Amino acid sequence: MKLLSKPDFHPAIISALKNYSAEKFRSDCVAGIVVGIVALPLAIAFAIASGVSPTVGLITAVIGGFIVSACGGNSVQIGGPTGAFIVIIYNIIQLYGLSGLAIATFMAGCILLLMGFFRLGTVIKFIPYPIVVGFTAGIALTIFSTQMPDFFGLNISEKIPGDFIGKWGVYIRNFSSINLTTLGVGLVSLLIIILTPKISRRLPGALTAIVVVTLGVWLLREFCGIEGITTIGDRFGNLDNHLPHANSIGLNMESINLLLPSAFTIAMLGAIESLLSATVADGRTGDRTNSNTELIGQGIANMVVPIFGGIPVTGAIARTMTNITNGGKTPIAGVIHSVVLLLVFLFAMPLINLVPMACLAAVLIMVSYNMSGWRTVAGMVNNPKGDVSVLIITFLLTVIFDLTIAIEIGLLLAVVLFLRRVTENTAVRVYGEQLDAAAGSDMTQHEVLDLHPGVAVYEIDGPFFFGAATKFDDVVRHSLQDKPLVRIIRMRKVPFIDSTGIHNLELLIESSHREGIVIVLSGVRENVRHDLHNAHIDRLIPSELICDHISKAVVIANHIADEKSLEGSKAQ
Repeated sequence: MKLLSKPDFHPAIISALKNYSAEKFRSDCVAGIVVGIVALPLAIAFAIASGVSPTVGLITAVIGGFIVSACGGNSVQIGGPTGAFIVIIYNIIQLYGLSGLAIATFMAGCILLLMGFFRLGTVIKFIPYPIVVGFTAGIALTIFSTQMPDFFGLNISEKIPGDFIGKWGVYIRNFSSINLTTLGVGLVSLLIIILTPKISRRLPGALTAIVVVTLGVWLLREFCGIEGITTIGDRFGNLDNHLPHANSIGLNMESINLLLPSAFTIAMLGAIESLLSATVADGRTGDRTNSNTELIGQGIANMVVPIFGGIPVTGAIARTMTNITNGGKTPIAGVIHSVVLLLVFLFAMPLINLVPMACLAAVLIMVSYNMSGWRTVAGMVNNPKGDVSVLIITFLLTVIFDLTIAIEIGLLLAVVLFLRRVTENTAVRVYGEQLDAAAGSDMTQHEVLDLHPGVAVYEIDGPFFFGAATKFDDVVRHSLQDKPLVRIIRMRKVPFIDSTGIHNLELLIESSHREGIVIVLSGVRENVRHDLHNAHIDRLIPSELICDHISKAVVIANHIADEKSLEGSKAQ
């Protein structure tokens, strides 16, 4: 694959500004403010769950959200930190620290940038759905698991393991230390998040819960003297509102080799989630996302954000849909959402210190519930067994091990199953006496061709790639017919041929020639003929034995077989 001289980079904001109007700005302004309010608690919660400071989440949402809107290929996409990255970020920080996360995020940005330059945006959309459902459900369960100590107020003195089973072992051993006041705060927060949309869909449940519960906890502390409810300020100290400075990433070959698998996982996850979000948005708006530009925009965002201490960025489905629902028309809405978060960062950080951790845990529990897609999982139970197997294995690998292994093995399983299905659908048929030239086509007129003794037709129906090539070879070698004088290889239904197919065909031609058997090719498509020519197969077969229609091939084969039979009878 070669890098095209002109990258497919056409940011949606450029075309949007050409016909921009005051009416569109009003719509974008309202949507941007609402999305900024909705994004605030999520950015903070995702940052804390990932193992970093809330300020890091806000900085990521401000810078990443701005770049995604300014450089992306979708008009309404909202970028920022998302729940899907929590697991991978937490694991990277545990193993390699914040500096390792910065390197992995920067490298992921480079990978996304290259994917966009190489025009792989369309390819990424074809990630098998069972894999997406499997690791999304796995991430949801993992996020849910990480919130148990804060939601129940568990007093855990030992270090909590990173793995799922070990984590729950610690929870069970320390469940007797539950803090009922903290649990009450968590349950109230959860109820507010659930009930708010039933009162008004315009009210963001997460923000409503944070405002109401934070105010309630502050009143209880100030006037009732109730303690034991941990807040963000208690956990992280007073958060400052100083803008971060740019820092060097510190790339070297050792860190690249060490963190490349993690960077690849971040890049793949970011590409899948952002393009999935863009596809959902297109379905609502009727627009069409430039997938390659979107990947380039995501790549730039993930290269810039770690320089300022941020975490990975991707398109966020919930925030993007909120943008659309509230009238967002162009990327300006995403820019305004970033400005709103910046103003919160500069002027409202002291208030964020008062937010209870149990309330944020409730926000993330609802996020994990919505992410789980349990209805989708239940609906896929009756799907083909191969798809269900991929879903279950990807889910279990995500939960028990980590997302890197889950994505890699899940993709591998999906590829193997795909190749198996394609191979099963590639049929090889053998004809020895008569052949209906129109069989298997839409033609209503049937032409029955008589095959003279010594002529055999081998028809390949499907791609002639490495999986099907072995099947074809087995059929030819184990055919029950007597050894023919002429073999017609009918290729009218071969859409493409790979190097293994060419190699097997070459071996068949050479072995047939050694046995005195003539090979005739029939119905070779132009692209397949081109590949055969480049592989010099035409040097093994005269051009007159490569026919465009089976009727011509049968006439030639019958003539050759008759001549060979006549020569054989004379020799006797």
